[in-house]
Amino acid sequence: MLPTWPEGTVSILSTAGEEPHAIPISTAIRAGERSIVFGLAHRRGSLERLHSDPRAAMTVLAAGDLAFTATGNARVLAGALDAAPRVAAVVLDVTEVQDHHEPTFEITGGVQWHWTESHAESRDRAVRAELRRLAAA
Repeated sequence: MLPTWPEGTVSILSTAGEEPHAIPISTAIRAGERSIVFGLAHRRGSLERLHSDPRAAMTVLAAGDLAFTATGNARVLAGALDAAPRVAAVVLDVTEVQDHHEPTFEITGGVQWHWTESHAESRDRAVRAELRRLAAA
């Protein structure tokens, strides 16, 4: 059901609540046919929104003509990660995938992260590694 995308692809998490809210995510990992695992810092309002209303959507746009939005309900998988204690592991249980591919356009370049501080890049890599382990469990 879920397509595969390159690790580190920028994705957009949209949460419900009083008003829709969207933020970029660097850690989204395909964890199976119907689940996406990602990290959210405790300070993020999105994490609080998901506690009160689990409805969410993840939009992924990547080079190679990959464009989709996965919708479903999100839940906290782990309240804190070893690699980043102030980051929660969240899983989006996907109920629907909207394929945005159209024959009239092509995505020729996906948005990529460029970390400006080496410790931030290392932390992101460590968080994604831990999320992969949690997803496989």
